[in-house]
Amino acid sequence: MAADQNHDSAACKRVDEGITRVFQLLGKRWSGPIVAVLVEQPAHFADLRRAVPGISERMLSDRLAELGAAGLVLREVDEGPPLRVSYRLTGAGAALEPALKELAEWAKVHLPDAGPCTGGLDRGRPAGATA
Repeated sequence: MAADQNHDSAACKRVDEGITRVFQLLGKRWSGPIVAVLVEQPAHFADLRRAVPGISERMLSDRLAELGAAGLVLREVDEGPPLRVSYRLTGAGAALEPALKELAEWAKVHLPDAGPCTGGLDRGRPAGATA
C-alpha cells in the first residue's frame, strides 16, 4: 500500500493565513529592515538607502511602493527647493513596532552570530528601555 493512501489529509495543519500574508510582505528581502528604520522616525529616500546597507535604489523604490500599497508606508513630497521625498509609517505600519522588537529580542537570543548591523530597533536606548 502506498504511503499516501494511508495519509489522513484532515490531520494536516494548514499555516495560518495571517502569518502567510505577513511573511509574503515582510518576508521579502529588505522589507523588514525598511520598516524597522521607519519605526524609529520618518526618513528621506537617501537616508533610507544609507540606513539599509546593500540595498539598491531600484529595490528600495520597489519595496517602498509595495509597503505603500499594503498600507504600511506613506510617501510624502517635501516641497523644495530641493524637492525631497520622505517616507513614514502609517498607523498600521507603526503598530508593527512591538512585534519587530520581539523578533529582535528573539534574534539576540537564538541567532547570536548575527552581523555587526543588528539591533536597529533599540538604537540609542539603554538595555531594557521601551519607547
